[in-house]
Amino acid sequence: MRHLKREVIERTQREYDALDRTVRRLRPSDWRRTPPRSDTDDPWTVKDVLVHITYWKEHSARVFRGEKRPPELRGLDVNAINALIYRRWRGKSPAAVIAYHRATQREVLRLLRERPQAWFSQKEHAPDWPGDFGHHSRRHRMQDIAAVVPVT
Repeated sequence: MRHLKREVIERTQREYDALDRTVRRLRPSDWRRTPPRSDTDDPWTVKDVLVHITYWKEHSARVFRGEKRPPELRGLDVNAINALIYRRWRGKSPAAVIAYHRATQREVLRLLRERPQAWFSQKEHAPDWPGDFGHHSRRHRMQDIAAVVPVT
């Protein structure tokens, strides 16, 4: 499927808005809630799920800019990266995670707006491309966060 720039930006913003509405409603105790399902052996909390979502958005933006992974992540598989990101952010406050989530969205939107229409439509992509900006976020928002905190 070939995409339109406008549709990718709208889809990306729509999922961010849904996630950010959820984030805005979280109470202090909600950040420590543990989803019943986890892709890892680490005991993720709602805070860790938001970090995970945000890291992979940041990663996709980096890939789209043609940048390499940071040296400490090179050669690692997805599970090892998830574990490293979990350890890196585990002790940080919800406020720091929220700031990361919002700053990353600004970067994602800047990247998408700077790209010409041809970048979106020149290749065939999955219908939900780019997945980390929408589908991946939505899946974790609904299956992890919504499992312990009601979401919209």
